[in-house]
Amino acid sequence: MRVLSGIQPSGRLHIGNYFGAMRQHLRMQAEHECFYFIADYHALTSGPSPQAVAEYTLGVAMDYMALGLDTDKTVFWRQSDMPEVTELTWLLSCITPMGLLQKCVSYKDKIAQGLSPNHGLFAYPVLQAADILIFQSDLVPVGADQKQHIELTRDVALRFNNTYGEVFKLPADHIVESVAVVPGVDGRKMSKSYGNTIEIFEPEKSIKSKVMKIVTDSTPVESPKDPDKCNVFALLKLFAAPEELAQWDQRYRAGGMGYGEAKKRLAELIVEFFRPYRQKRAELENNPAAVDAMLKKGAERARAVAAPTLLAARKAVGLGEQR
Repeated sequence: MRVLSGIQPSGRLHIGNYFGAMRQHLRMQAEHECFYFIADYHALTSGPSPQAVAEYTLGVAMDYMALGLDTDKTVFWRQSDMPEVTELTWLLSCITPMGLLQKCVSYKDKIAQGLSPNHGLFAYPVLQAADILIFQSDLVPVGADQKQHIELTRDVALRFNNTYGEVFKLPADHIVESVAVVPGVDGRKMSKSYGNTIEIFEPEKSIKSKVMKIVTDSTPVESPKDPDKCNVFALLKLFAAPEELAQWDQRYRAGGMGYGEAKKRLAELIVEFFRPYRQKRAELENNPAAVDAMLKKGAERARAVAAPTLLAARKAVGLGEQR
């Protein structure tokens, strides 16, 4: 099946990104025809600096490649290297009702978070629909909070097909396997917008320093502790083997253990988990031209697949030669 997914280059990727989406993306390439892109057009809706867009886009590419993305098997590209998707966005915009976009809760949520309202932020679900539909995608891996956008994509495709004839396949959502919310160092959901992240490839010393700052309660060392309410234990569940995790669970409940012990072990586990990928990441960082060339090659492959769909959509609405 053809799988389509994108990730915004809105900052350096962190362990919440890894367990939330990246891990599944990497696993799916073994079983499916995967199309993954770096959504730099989408990133512009929040008004980042040009330097940040360029830096984070390249960084996302390096992280995925270092962690095992197979660019020979998986089509991987930079969204802005593919003009076809923006043309299709306009065609879809002309049949998308305003009311459909006004129902999208993500726009309201982002405005509530302090983002300045702009047309790109309001209309980006149409660009997202074009990203998906131009490849005749079968599956779109998303978190539960993104399910509405897949439903909107299907609505837009149906409206286009009903108006102009069958052009687009209706994609199915594929809810990303659920993991518990990955807590940041302050206890809230790990998010770049909160500034509470532990980055995948930041220096090992920095990882250890951040882990030691994870917020815990004030339960005395000698007292029993509830692992189910502890941010450190929530992260241990992601990295520790089942046998070790069971031992930590017992130690928490027995008392006589300080949170500092668990934090030190958590820092070791995080560093150990990502250490095998650090050398590859460093090699890529030392050769950004090669990474850029790989993204351009991926865009060429993506454009070749997308071109027939765009041509069919153009013909359907009456644009270009009608032979």
